[in-house]
Amino acid sequence: MPAQRLQQYLDQQGVKYRVISHSPAFTAQEVAEAAHVPGRVMAKVVMMTLDGQMAMIVVPAPRMIHPDSLARSLSAQEVTFLHEPDFREQFPDCEVGALPPFGNLYEIPVYIDTELARQEEIVFSAGSYRELFSLPMKDYLRLVQPREIGG
Repeated sequence: MPAQRLQQYLDQQGVKYRVISHSPAFTAQEVAEAAHVPGRVMAKVVMMTLDGQMAMIVVPAPRMIHPDSLARSLSAQEVTFLHEPDFREQFPDCEVGALPPFGNLYEIPVYIDTELARQEEIVFSAGSYRELFSLPMKDYLRLVQPREIGG
């Protein structure tokens, strides 16, 4: 079960969360619409390399990532998108393309869009195409301790 690892972690940390089931959807924006969640609180996870190191970039569902501006904001020389075969084995308990924004559980640094970090809640795929988790942003930021980008 994809969400099991995350659920156990949140339970151990005493975090209150909601599980939202929805019909299968694949893009973050489609998932937000299927689950009736505003795009501004729906997190989209994009895997990239920053100067050769794998990183998880977390942005609101409607936002596009521009590698050049990301490189500037992170003072990175080289920023590239990773394709699913490049990171698939890193997330054995998740459906490809439905990664939860908890890189800390996979020893991967996490960067979050400042606009998303300012929301009251964060909603994200929980490792499957049918389930979302919603939890207070303050709990997410405390557990993951992502570095903010943009803003």
